Amino acid sequence: MEKVRWGILSTAKIGTNRVIPAMQKGQYSEVVGLASRDLATAQEAAAKLGLPKAYGSYEELLADPEIDAIYNPLPNDMHVPWSIKALEAGKHVLCEKPIAMNGDEARQLAEAGKKYPHLKLMEAFMYRHNLQWQAALKLVREGRLGDLKTIQTFFSFFLDDPNNIRNIPENGGGGLFDIGCYCISVSRFIFGKEPERVMGLVDFDPKFKTDRLASAILDFGNGTTATFTCSTQLVPYQRVNIFGTTGRIEIEIPFNAPEDRPCKVWVTSDGQTELLDLPIADQYTIQGDVFSQAVLNDTPVPTPIEDAVNNMRVIDRVFESGRTNNWA
Repeated sequence: MEKVRWGILSTAKIGTNRVIPAMQKGQYSEVVGLASRDLATAQEAAAKLGLPKAYGSYEELLADPEIDAIYNPLPNDMHVPWSIKALEAGKHVLCEKPIAMNGDEARQLAEAGKKYPHLKLMEAFMYRHNLQWQAALKLVREGRLGDLKTIQTFFSFFLDDPNNIRNIPENGGGGLFDIGCYCISVSRFIFGKEPERVMGLVDFDPKFKTDRLASAILDFGNGTTATFTCSTQLVPYQRVNIFGTTGRIEIEIPFNAPEDRPCKVWVTSDGQTELLDLPIADQYTIQGDVFSQAVLNDTPVPTPIEDAVNNMRVIDRVFESGRTNNWA
């Protein structure tokens, strides 16, 4: 079976611990090698993962003609420049979220992608490919909840290490970039449209200068809303509730879904609650395969890059609202 040959930019933990092992189980993905700015680091990581190639620079990986596509899990401030370099090198690009540092930068990447229409470009919101979210979206579209009215999302963890990149503003640290992007994305995904305006409250850590607690209301028009809270300094927790006029969906672990046991999704409709029977699946494996299939079949990627631009624009507006204390 034909497979897409993948190269990984950096030895970031998200890649080495989760994404690469998952993609190695895929039907259509073959991880060939990974790059680091230090060759010894790349070689050590490649050996642990059983990869045949290690590169001592990102440029070396991009120059390899045996690499078809790259996965970019670099720090947030490096997403756009290195994704553009990968496109220029003729590689398909799957880039970690958030796609950029702001909406304008995201637009730059989208415009760069238009120059290479034969190359695939997508933001790596892995949760969308999980079976629990595909089931939830299907239930909403089938009208099992009645009229969709509001979505509530909570996502938090506790991290006060000053050396962690999530607490360094210059590299794109902070809660809205790291986990708030999921809260925004999921509401846009389920509603299938963009919010008209947002109201946000954002609290910044006095030492790190990154946002540590943010809450927002997203107005989707005609009396429909989404609300969320995200934090990098609260007890770890995540949950999504989707409410309609006659039903509700509750997703236990909406974003870091387990790959070794079934996900729990409860559906309440007509006064009855049922637990959906979903098979065990790894959302990172699915993500790698659906992207690889788009490459192999020259079909559109599941999530167009415009979606990433729009998600970044909403993040911008939440920050703006937090600064001005007004709707944005």
